[in-house]
Amino acid sequence: AIPAKLIPPVVEECGEKGVKSMIIISAGFKETGKEGAELELQVAAIAKKHGIRIQGPNCLGAINTLAPLDLSFAAALPQKGSIGFISQSGALGTAILDWVVKKEIGFHSFISLGNKADLDEVDFIEAMADDPDVKVILLYLESIERGAKFIEVAGRVTKKKPVIVVKGGTSSAGAKAAGSHTGALVGSFLAYQKAFDKAGVILADTMEDLFNYAIAFVDQPLPKDEGIAIVTNAGGPGILATDLVEKLGLKMAEIKGETKEKLKKGLPAAAATGNPIDVLGDAGADRYAFAIEEALWDQGVNLVVVLLTPQAMTDSTATADAMVRLNEKHPEKTMLAVFMGGGQVEVAFKHLKENGIPCFDFPEKAIKTADAIYRYARHLKMPVEKPASFAVDKKKVDAIFKAVRADNRKVLLPPEAADVARAFGIPAPPCMLAEKAEDAVKHAEAMGYPVVMKIVSPDILHKTDIGGVVLNITTAEQVKKAFADIMAKSRKAHPEAKIYGVSVDKMVPKGREMIIGMSRDAQFGPMVMFGLGGIYVNFLKDVAFRIAPLSPRDAEGMVKETKSYTLLKGIRGEPPADIKALEETILRISHLVTTYPEIAEMDINPILVYKEGEGCQALDVKIALKS
Repeated sequence: AIPAKLIPPVVEECGEKGVKSMIIISAGFKETGKEGAELELQVAAIAKKHGIRIQGPNCLGAINTLAPLDLSFAAALPQKGSIGFISQSGALGTAILDWVVKKEIGFHSFISLGNKADLDEVDFIEAMADDPDVKVILLYLESIERGAKFIEVAGRVTKKKPVIVVKGGTSSAGAKAAGSHTGALVGSFLAYQKAFDKAGVILADTMEDLFNYAIAFVDQPLPKDEGIAIVTNAGGPGILATDLVEKLGLKMAEIKGETKEKLKKGLPAAAATGNPIDVLGDAGADRYAFAIEEALWDQGVNLVVVLLTPQAMTDSTATADAMVRLNEKHPEKTMLAVFMGGGQVEVAFKHLKENGIPCFDFPEKAIKTADAIYRYARHLKMPVEKPASFAVDKKKVDAIFKAVRADNRKVLLPPEAADVARAFGIPAPPCMLAEKAEDAVKHAEAMGYPVVMKIVSPDILHKTDIGGVVLNITTAEQVKKAFADIMAKSRKAHPEAKIYGVSVDKMVPKGREMIIGMSRDAQFGPMVMFGLGGIYVNFLKDVAFRIAPLSPRDAEGMVKETKSYTLLKGIRGEPPADIKALEETILRISHLVTTYPEIAEMDINPILVYKEGEGCQALDVKIALKS
């Protein structure tokens, strides 16, 4: 390869010759540090000037088996197939290319991203989207720089074909290693999970899972509905499979009526005709075929998992042959196989895979694959919902943010934050700032007793702990005393803190304390949070996250995802809370933080929710702007 320092003049020369695309395999760019990063920017600038698109640098190249075209320095080339594989790691790519040759897994194309100086995963996903020869797109990723664009493009593509990702750098140590590997900011794994969910991308835990899922999508139809049937000749594997079905939230089909009667008549008395259907250890190919076909005919069964363990009387090859015939006879149903063992099932295992039935060596792999299939099938059925938006007072918010910046601040004062909330239709009780005790009395009498008083300081986070909050104040004398006490205690606890004064808030009736917040992820933008609020938020961590902008379905899903949802619905005679008002508030926060990208973080803790029909109130609103 050409040394990194010689790449800029080469790109310049290519531009002058009218070259429009380049693959740069040379290393020595941003993955090496500051000097390499500057060199990479220089290369990208020259390429942009000439309208050249670049893959790499620091990449393995590209392969298209259908062309055929090999623009890589990989030692092994895969057979023709319909899988598109995009890898951010070149070394992992070479290993996978060698592995798929041995496993006889076909590729349509292989793309090594390298440092992504220009072309990235978004470009290549988009390129594969309309290619009818690509049935499934696989990715190994460590970082995504264009987060919002990734969600937009992947969201469109996954409505046409599955996109499956393994994400490197999910732990703090792994993220650090990935950052030094690619020279890119890796970001929070939670944000990646939520981005993939939003776009309908399937997240695989391991490279083995990635290819297990891919092969199933290539070879088998999607199930039309829920309902898994397990046919087995051994109790233990059937139990393991059933346990994982339940754990993953999948649905076992109920075997009943005509199907159950036929199974009872056609199987030995000792066989189990429920689900799993246990055909017993002495089952031959005919008994297996009978049970599998009865399951396939059942209207409530849409995916069949066939488990086989090799016993003295088992004919695994004949059973596999019967399954292939049934798979061809029932092309509308999904079929997965688990043939456990070694040499005794080797021929059958290969026969199934060659005839389009994904076969696994352990039940867990098959059920995880079934889960991926169902996740994608549900995604396809889900109608696309537009983000919620509302009529709001933007002028009010613009003026507040302008005043905050003019004051050289990032953090809004409580009255300012409450005004921003109200401007976006989020109910918040009256809140005013007092710099003196006399001002506090005026504010309290203007809004009416009882009131709450709190210290206002960006340097004091846990106000209650230091005596910085006084509740249920009902007279002017109590206001004066509370003001003096709050100021004295706050200065004693935090002598260096900048104190703006004391906020006076109208006291409102008690409700359930929830939290709605937002932090802005470097890659994907605003991450909205909902959960149990008040003093419990940091201890119980009963929260759900989504990436904004949010649709009504997103907000509903967030609320239902929390354990607190059970409480909000009402228990032991308590009336249900106003869940619709909470969902609307989540959507209004989403609208606010997407309208104003300068908001770095925000939280309302607590937001009080009252019983159904009575709405909610944002009690303590915090907003911080970007520097």
